Formats: sequence, C-alpha cells, structure tokens
Amino acid sequence: MKKGVNRLAGPVYVVCGSASDQQYVAECAKIFTRLGISYRITIASAHRTPEKVEEFIRSAEDAGAHCIIAMAGFAAHLPGVIASRTFLPVVGVPLDTSSLLGIDALLSIVQMPGGIPVASTGIGKAGARNAALFAAQWIAAADRDLREKLIAYRNSLKEEVAEANRACDL
Repeated sequence: MKKGVNRLAGPVYVVCGSASDQQYVAECAKIFTRLGISYRITIASAHRTPEKVEEFIRSAEDAGAHCIIAMAGFAAHLPGVIASRTFLPVVGVPLDTSSLLGIDALLSIVQMPGGIPVASTGIGKAGARNAALFAAQWIAAADRDLREKLIAYRNSLKEEVAEANRACDL
C-alpha cells in the first residue's frame, strides 16, 4: 500500500481496480499532497481479489480513515461493494476505461440501491480530482487549517482564469 504525506490526522483511503488505473489515482495524490492530507493507495478488484478488498476496508477502518475513494471502470462494482461492507463514506469515481467511455461505470456507481449510498463524481481524471477535493472539504468541515488551504486553492483557480483572460487582452 503506497503512503502519502502524514500531516493531518485520519487518512483518506484510495483504491482502484487495476494497475492501469494509476493515472487517475495520481490526480488524487496531487491534490492530497498540495493540501497536506494523509492518504493511502492500494489496488484491489471487487471481482479478482475480493479478499484484498475486505482487507483494504478493515485497514481503512482501523486507521481511522475519513472516507474511501474507490475508482472503477466498466461495470464499476468496486465502490458499491466497499460501501456495502463499511459505514465509512465512499466516493466512487467512474473511469473512462471501457468502449462506453465511462458511461457504464457512471451508471453503475450512481444506481446504487437505497440504503447503501455511494457518492459519485464525474468521469475520469476530473472526477478523480473532484473526489480528492470532496474528501478535503469533508475533512475541512472540522479542520480550520485545511479550510484555509482549500480557500487558497480555489483562489489559485480564479487567478489562473484571470491570467488566461489577461493573455487574451491585446
């Protein structure tokens, strides 16, 4: 299990179903590193390694994780399977790895039966970034320092747009 920075209490756990999904996980890692949020990353498949998924869930609970981000493509069972086995909040990230470009994964994640909630983001890398930011906002509800970092992050986004606009002015 790969570890990130360890500044704030209680990590965010991130799981993806295959090594080819690591480009999406990297988007979460960038956000967590920038904000100083502790995180753990692992690869586990709901279909191929269900025992590893169970171990991952126990590890997240034992570590006092704030939430779990589960990334999956195709039928995208991983977020729902995890949500069914824990009371930790689960954010599902649909990946654009199939011939349906992630629509199948999105529908799998957002169509959870009542009683087993899974939050969902958009598809792909933007969804991965937003999952990390969603987790950060969750933690920031009780962490003033992190809230300030999120405000600074959003201000940097505004500045990027302002700079692009200035570049358009001739």
